[in-house]
Amino acid sequence: MTQAATGTSAGRTVQRRKSTEPGAGRTRLAVTLLVLAVLLVVSATAGLAIGSVQVPPGQVWGIVTHALGADWQGPDWSRARETIVVDVRAPRVLLGAVTGAGLAVVGTALQALVRNPLAEPYLLGVSSGASLGAVSVIVFGVTFFGPLSLSVAAFVGALGALLLVYATARTGGRITSVRLVLSGVAIAAVLTAVLHLLLLTTDRGNEARAVLAWTLGGLGGVNWGTLWLPSTALLLGVGVLMVQARNLNLLLAGEEAATTMGLDVARFRARLFVLLSLVTGVLVAAAGPIGFVGLMMPHIVRLFVGGDHRRVLPTAALGGAVFLVWTDIAARTVAAPMEIPVGVLTALCGGPFFLWLFWAGAPAEKQPCGGYTTPQN
Repeated sequence: MTQAATGTSAGRTVQRRKSTEPGAGRTRLAVTLLVLAVLLVVSATAGLAIGSVQVPPGQVWGIVTHALGADWQGPDWSRARETIVVDVRAPRVLLGAVTGAGLAVVGTALQALVRNPLAEPYLLGVSSGASLGAVSVIVFGVTFFGPLSLSVAAFVGALGALLLVYATARTGGRITSVRLVLSGVAIAAVLTAVLHLLLLTTDRGNEARAVLAWTLGGLGGVNWGTLWLPSTALLLGVGVLMVQARNLNLLLAGEEAATTMGLDVARFRARLFVLLSLVTGVLVAAAGPIGFVGLMMPHIVRLFVGGDHRRVLPTAALGGAVFLVWTDIAARTVAAPMEIPVGVLTALCGGPFFLWLFWAGAPAEKQPCGGYTTPQN
């Protein structure tokens, strides 16, 4: 009697725990998203305020609201400060947020598509392919698509590099972390060598130096007229990936399991490869190749919201935006008046993170999902 009562009580306790887990998960997700949204607002304010000309945060918001249509009587800032905030820093901060968010969601999706925790646009050579495509347009003066030529060429280069890395790393229907990373590094090295060869042999010396600086990644030179394309690519990418989040969860369980659940894995993977290459190509064309954001952010946010892509994708987007905005602030201020390329700072952060992840995740390569825990739907 006592054992039966004890068993019944334990069963009820387990049921109560299971019933409260989804609610607790939603609460944690809401709190995490709220904190990241507040951090993004604070980061954007800092990005607009900090620089060679310091602007108080109160004036920053006054200038921003005035630019949005607020009617201020006797504003207490100069026209020069308004120009600095609205025309110089605001596009740069927005591009940093868009690029950081885009790279984070691309990295999240790539890790699910190839079922590998080390997948990332920069490490897999996708950024190198996009860079080569963009530089080829600049060097050879190709303008078939008008002002979109740079982004189209970057997209073609990114897609070609991704398909090549995937085909090279896949043997016997299986991809290991080591083969994927080695294939990505090798192909990225070849593409980078071709890119440098183009720059060395071109007769456009001034453009070559500018492009060489661009290949290190940076947010300078952006204006309001060029922001619409990366912003559109981000919205498109996040929207499609959120719709496909459940299928990404299925794919983590393995191709056979996903097929059993009704997912056409080959078609799904091909479509998302095209989408991710498009987003990466547009972002690289706008900001240059910036590495390791797509590697770090997914792993960091999974510590807070778990492995379900319906939670990971929006959280990673906000985390990537916050991270890259602060990275750009550091790039502008650490060695002022000289500006450090943003890609250099992200590499300094991402390199040690990658080594730690590779070392810590080495035993997980033998697991069926490459070290992932399959989310419960």
